[in-house]
Amino acid sequence: MDKTLTLYTGAHCHLCDQAKALLYPVLQEAGWQLQEVSITGDEHLQSLFGVRIPVVATPNGHEKGWPFTAGQIRRLLAKP
Repeated sequence: MDKTLTLYTGAHCHLCDQAKALLYPVLQEAGWQLQEVSITGDEHLQSLFGVRIPVVATPNGHEKGWPFTAGQIRRLLAKP
């Protein structure tokens, strides 16, 4: 199973910085990697996530938008 969590971010996004600070310890503990994807300049991604960033997505399609807690991310990572 792919253990890469995708974080959709944008330029100069202070909430994204807060999200990363929360995510890194949780992901390290769980053995997951973080992949950041900027929505800047991508019309499709901007239409999906523009007003919701930061948003995390698992390889199986589960998503969680900000705000989220470490506990919510742990539960998201455990979903089949």
